[in-house]
Amino acid sequence: MALQKRYLVYIGLFVLMFINYLDRVNLSVAAKSISETYGLSPIDMGYIFSAFLWTYLICLIPMGMLADRYGGRAVTYTTLGIWSLAGIWTGLATTYSSLFASRLVLGVGESASYPAGGKIIREWAPEGERGIASAFLNCGAHAGLCVGSVVVGSLIVTFGWRESFYITGIAGVVLALLWFAFYRQPERASWLGAEERDFILKNRGSIAGRGAGEMNQSAALKGLLSSPSMWALALTQGCAGYTLYLFMTWLPSYLAATRGMDVLKSSLFSAIPYGVAAILGLGIGWFSDRLLKRSGRANADRRKLIAAMLLLSSVILAAPFVDSIWVIETLISISLACVASAMAMNIALTADLMTDGRYNGAATSLLIMGGNLFGTAAPIVTGYVVAATGGYSGAFLIAGVLLLGGAVVITAGARTPIRLSVAPEARIQDRAASIV
Repeated sequence: MALQKRYLVYIGLFVLMFINYLDRVNLSVAAKSISETYGLSPIDMGYIFSAFLWTYLICLIPMGMLADRYGGRAVTYTTLGIWSLAGIWTGLATTYSSLFASRLVLGVGESASYPAGGKIIREWAPEGERGIASAFLNCGAHAGLCVGSVVVGSLIVTFGWRESFYITGIAGVVLALLWFAFYRQPERASWLGAEERDFILKNRGSIAGRGAGEMNQSAALKGLLSSPSMWALALTQGCAGYTLYLFMTWLPSYLAATRGMDVLKSSLFSAIPYGVAAILGLGIGWFSDRLLKRSGRANADRRKLIAAMLLLSSVILAAPFVDSIWVIETLISISLACVASAMAMNIALTADLMTDGRYNGAATSLLIMGGNLFGTAAPIVTGYVVAATGGYSGAFLIAGVLLLGGAVVITAGARTPIRLSVAPEARIQDRAASIV
């Protein structure tokens, strides 16, 4: 097939997450200017930083259910518009309460990104391309973290901190309009050739369930929560997410405290691993699909590949024992790239195991919930560890142990298809599907 237009959708998911994380990092880069403008204390800024996560976590599962009900297109362009306007609102805010409210709204909008993205992957990606499609989705976030601080910093220096929110917000609004104009399911995309459409529909797996009729969404959620495989996926995502949030929140401080770097240098050295993760993540996603196509055992082998990535990412345990900054940077880059790849392939594995694709949005929501619940604990736990020990060795030890634990959980736990209503004959099929 000469031109695979479905990759335009994968690239769209990359850009979606790039803008998502560009908007997230905007506040971090502008924090000093904002605190000076409003005379805010570190505690005040702490609440502003955390406001986003409050609504993000609360809305994750409802957004997944909305994606299942209304489809990836409607939820994506609507919530993308919401969070982009919330970013513009941050720039317009003149009071602390207004600033705080804008971050709450941002969390509502951005909570739909991964659930809707998971739904879109299930709609568009053939079974043999879910790895690379999920890598595009996840690596967009790391690319946003890599270049976001540089881009936003330049905007603040050139135009001002308020204008930086206007510009990134407008970029999101433009992207929302493009999603509205061009995105459709493969069945309805007029710009997609008939040959490629037939290929996608034949190879993407079942979108509708095998049972008669459509179950209530609350019943579907209950079925997901009763699935051992779903719990294993969410727990594994949490073990990986802990390390990701550790890097996101404490890496600059670690480099400054242990290597004597100034703010500019620590920001640069913090950005490099995200760039490596974005590039290697796409490569590993592509490689995983090629590997699984050759083996013909996608579920079992994708599970093993996730475990291998988590084991490799535990090289971060060696960081406290290394003196060379470039060796440390290499260890962090390898760890972050493997964590990012494991989390992306976990999204793909969730789609693999779901027998009813109509509820893939809710399943992805539960997966991302697991990652974020562990992730939000990482900066707090790390703070206590650093305060108690005066160093970061304990923090890396906790992350390494969780990564090793995640490898065990995904290998042993995510073995059977996720069925929302299990008949006796389905249980027999489940046992047959749990091939190591």
